[in-house]
Amino acid sequence: MPIYQYNAVTLDGTKKSGTLEADSPQKLTERLRDQGLYVSDYRIKGGAKTQTQSKLSAVELTDFCRQVGTMVGSGVVIVRSIDIIRNRDGIDKKIKPVYDNLYNSLKAGLSLSEAMEEQGRTFPRMLVNMIKAGEASGTMDQTLMRMSEHYDKEERLNSRVKSALNYPKILGVIIVAVIIILFTFVLPQFFEMYEGMGEELPTITKIMVGISKFLTKKWFIYVPVIIGLIVGWKILNQNAEFVLRKDALILRIPKIGPLMRIIYTARFSRTISSLYASGIPLVESLSIAAGTVGNTYIEKQVIELVKEVKGGATVSEVITKVDGFDSKLAATILIGEETGKLDEMLLSTADSFDYESDQATGRLTAIIEPVMLVVMACLVGMVMIGVMVPMYGMYDTIGASV
Repeated sequence: MPIYQYNAVTLDGTKKSGTLEADSPQKLTERLRDQGLYVSDYRIKGGAKTQTQSKLSAVELTDFCRQVGTMVGSGVVIVRSIDIIRNRDGIDKKIKPVYDNLYNSLKAGLSLSEAMEEQGRTFPRMLVNMIKAGEASGTMDQTLMRMSEHYDKEERLNSRVKSALNYPKILGVIIVAVIIILFTFVLPQFFEMYEGMGEELPTITKIMVGISKFLTKKWFIYVPVIIGLIVGWKILNQNAEFVLRKDALILRIPKIGPLMRIIYTARFSRTISSLYASGIPLVESLSIAAGTVGNTYIEKQVIELVKEVKGGATVSEVITKVDGFDSKLAATILIGEETGKLDEMLLSTADSFDYESDQATGRLTAIIEPVMLVVMACLVGMVMIGVMVPMYGMYDTIGASV
């Protein structure tokens, strides 16, 4: 029986590694799953590493839920539905192994939720639990279509934020590129001419000469520093404490902080609404929804508050203690608890916050764009002054000599 070396993660994201004796890779994943571990990669001791499937994107999850939900709703059995999808023309080669594995697991007698769980981190915990609830209640098609809508709206929200930030990013890259080209290729030609004149240069021109010489002749200093900063940033982002502090800081940034609060609140509201409406207990819904917010600082607070809910506190009471959600969320949950329509109120709130985030993103872009244009104009203006002032001085000298 082979001995496998594995790397795995728990549902809360904790990474673990070790060795385990198993008959096959499938048995390995089954035994680790029983321990609450999900394999990210494995290898037979002394052999090559085998990578498991990566997480599906929101677009891929939307496609999966919509296709399977539509076929199940039309009376097609799950196994046949997966078989049709995996054999269709044009299926992405990266996704096909996921459907192949699902099909093989279903043929072996597993339920859809069990087959999805066996895929490790490919399918989010939230979707697996929703499918379980749908299987128990006999509402698989409705659950899948609801999750299709959920992931579709999540992708739209993320796309709006990314699109709003694309222009500032592109403009920032252009600014950096212009500065590098000016100071390394264009300006040195002028500076050599000015230095040959033997006259005192203006202070602003001296500063630019210094910057130009540093960029062209001292590249062996700043290039390693830049690479070191990039590598250091990536290493820091693997540190849980640093990520926690960074996520907390995001909420404090003027203009950006309030926007992110709205986005986090929309994600949380929509997730917990979908879970609760599918019959998943409120405490478990809170725990799952915490992991979908996208901010570890908020996630940690929600997980801590779950203990209070287990102790008898209402959600509306504890949610006010979370630093990172809009205050409107607690008021909405309170109304939902009093009327017995918590899932409907949360869904309505999520739609409302989606609209607000769209508006806030537009306002943020409207602020960033002119600021960056002003920065670019100032930089170009300084370059022009640094070049033209000595040039006019040179003309004056020539005129006086004539």
